[in-house]
Amino acid sequence: MFAPRTTPWPLVALFTAGYLPPYLLPTTVGRLDTGLPLTSTQAGAIGSALLLSSATAGFLLASRVQRIGARTLARLGLALAVLGYGAASLTTAVPAVVAGAMLGGFGSGTATTVAATRIAAERDPHRASTVGLLTVSALAGAVYLTVPHLGRAHGLPLAAIALTALAVWPLTGRLPGATAVSPAGPGTDVTTPLPHRRSGLVLAAAVLCWSMAQNSLWGVSGRIGLTQAGLGDATLGAVFAVALGAGLVGVLVAGALGPRLGRAVPIGAGTVVIAVCIALTASATTPTAFAGGEIAWNTLYPVVLSYLIGLAASLDPRGRWAVLVGSASSLGTAAGPLTGSVLSAQAGYAGMGLVLAGGLLLVAAPMTAVALHTGGRPLLAGAIRRRGGTPAALVAAATGTPSGAVPEVGATEQPVVEIDVDAGAVPVQRAYDTAGPRSAAATPGSGTG
Repeated sequence: MFAPRTTPWPLVALFTAGYLPPYLLPTTVGRLDTGLPLTSTQAGAIGSALLLSSATAGFLLASRVQRIGARTLARLGLALAVLGYGAASLTTAVPAVVAGAMLGGFGSGTATTVAATRIAAERDPHRASTVGLLTVSALAGAVYLTVPHLGRAHGLPLAAIALTALAVWPLTGRLPGATAVSPAGPGTDVTTPLPHRRSGLVLAAAVLCWSMAQNSLWGVSGRIGLTQAGLGDATLGAVFAVALGAGLVGVLVAGALGPRLGRAVPIGAGTVVIAVCIALTASATTPTAFAGGEIAWNTLYPVVLSYLIGLAASLDPRGRWAVLVGSASSLGTAAGPLTGSVLSAQAGYAGMGLVLAGGLLLVAAPMTAVALHTGGRPLLAGAIRRRGGTPAALVAAATGTPSGAVPEVGATEQPVVEIDVDAGAVPVQRAYDTAGPRSAAATPGSGTG
């Protein structure tokens, strides 16, 4: 178990409140479709608008958390979430539902931005993000198991998100205000340029595609299970509940492994295995094959996601890359349902699975390269290196030093000039009153006196 004294629970709670809407997207969209006069496409568009609003908050606020203050911004985000989702859950007027969902989405994105920024300043960001994924997976699983027994109202998932934001509010009092010292250290200028700009841009673009592939399958999984694999409604719900439970196991495994395997192996190899699971799930024609693919996929997905979050956090100790990469992930998640629908309509479910799997194999390479480059195993020649020892970036990663403390290759690195120093002359034996052993500084290969 995780040690309470080292786990930043206010940040974990804020992380949970911000990440819950994407986890509940299938049931939220499904209930909008059945509970309101909307088509499936219109309901999916509302879900996409919610996630786009959340991503917008991340892009707008990534560099302003320190200036405004984590406590103030977190409370603003939670208030918007309570107001937006709460209003959308209480009305059946479609325009009001759309407005409430977008307002709530902006609030969720604000909460996620603050959580990501502060988690990046922790000594072990991977641990904090892993605990956050554990709690949000557990909460989402509980909602999936509980909501079906409370009726078919469209607002039940939205109300669950609003109540979560309300419950997290009291914990924001432990967050720093606008006068707090920057996580990067005293005297850090809030206008400091983004470090690792090239690596961050590559990671953000790759994660956008990675998340889009995941949510493309997630958005049509219900239809695959019902129409192609032959599951009933009750069985399909049970499969999803078990899959989310398997996700909890995956998060626990990620937390237990921690940095032992580095980041490159879990991200690269994990994405390859996820690609295989997506192809198998999309082509499943039996309940057993579909359930096996869904459960395996949901087990691995949060594992790789936790390492991606940790990798983004390591690029900037002030958390800006963590927020920007998270917002890119939200954009990919928002585009997922539409992408999955279009691909399945054009190529069938099996063809969609092959396309998504191929895309994941392509993005696995740049994500792994970023993990290697920023984790102390640089891909380019000329990296800062201790003479005869370990690369400086690897030392920083092993000791918990913020990645910003290690200059990026090609950015601020200075060339290392090697200076050969001749060994001191060895004194002749007659220089001593008494003959003795030869000096340790003697030149190799010289004779004895």
